[in-house]
Amino acid sequence: MAKTAQELAKERLARIEAAINFEEPDRVPVWGFGGDIVPAYSGYTNYDMCYDEEKTLKASEKFMRDFPFDSSMAGITGLDGRVFCMAFAEYDDLSPLMTFITGPIHDILGDKYTRFPGREIDKTAPAQFIGGTFMEPDEYDQLIEDPVKFIAETVLPRACRNLETPRQAMATWVRLGMEIARSGAFMAEFGKMNAELGYPPFPMGWGYAPLDIIGDFLRGVSNVVLDIRRYPDKVKKATEAITEWMIKYALAYTKMGTKYAMFPLHLNEYLSPKLYNEFYWPYLKKVILALHEVGVKSIVFFEGRHDAHLETILELPKGWGIAYFEKTDVVKAKELLKGHTCVMGGIPITLIASGTPEEIDKYVKDLLEKVKPGGGFILAPGVAAAPSDTPLENITALIEAVEKYG
Repeated sequence: MAKTAQELAKERLARIEAAINFEEPDRVPVWGFGGDIVPAYSGYTNYDMCYDEEKTLKASEKFMRDFPFDSSMAGITGLDGRVFCMAFAEYDDLSPLMTFITGPIHDILGDKYTRFPGREIDKTAPAQFIGGTFMEPDEYDQLIEDPVKFIAETVLPRACRNLETPRQAMATWVRLGMEIARSGAFMAEFGKMNAELGYPPFPMGWGYAPLDIIGDFLRGVSNVVLDIRRYPDKVKKATEAITEWMIKYALAYTKMGTKYAMFPLHLNEYLSPKLYNEFYWPYLKKVILALHEVGVKSIVFFEGRHDAHLETILELPKGWGIAYFEKTDVVKAKELLKGHTCVMGGIPITLIASGTPEEIDKYVKDLLEKVKPGGGFILAPGVAAAPSDTPLENITALIEAVEKYG
């Protein structure tokens, strides 16, 4: 007899929570993915996913129904907008609403951080975050003195075409508020669809590494790496000033009942251990610890190769959250962090995109033999976005391999 949606959701959530708590679940949980494959599977484009909510719901439902993971990333089309959260950080009822730049929000703001299909790029291309430089080196003192004021009044008018003048800004913020209210109804419908498909509610907020705010939204990645060497004291003071507001933003989600906070990291793989431990990790750690103190577990996506910095994770309290790795050897990470940190990752998205079902089956079998014992592991793609031409039989092979060996 088929399980009900409620039974499936309960089973999946129990599986994920057991792994997080270092218990051995009935099988290793597998985190799903989205990306270009989701619209392509239904004959839609990335433009449709960004601008047509009806098609987004249809495409996401079909993909999530036919490829049942324990948790799904299908349907996520927004790009990072954390700089706007900083601009509204004084208002904890507003700052979480600005976390993502969607297609309609991009149009309203005219932001220069992103490019969207059917706008700056082809309708078939995925939305792109390109960042930019919207602050000069001699402006660090202003950032240090008042990060929220500087970002809201100086950076955003430079970064958004429709915020350049006060009159433009007034109209833009009204339009933005209307769009956020409208999109809330869509998110409610999306949540209802998830429940009907047996996917568990996963109350998750967001955080960000303070130095990444400077690198992604203010100075640009290459510039901030140079700034660390040219103006080390100013970079430290600016990062410290941002940290206070990042904690306030991350904690604002707790009023919505969140139990987890996702952190996508960017500069971590660009920095040597010395620079990482001096300019990046202490401030990120402060945000994670602030969440831990109120019972929120962090899910930190360590982008690229994080091997050089692995041992710093042991500085966090046992059970602080999940270390999600893109390219880092998860076998090595599991050995080091066993009983301290739940480890997530292990599946190269290139294997799903260009491998064979047989290769996927063998890879999953070999990997799970090493990381399954003792629990504390969630299988996931290193990048949760698959290309449009990903062989469907490969996705099925991944799900079936986890059922066999997990």
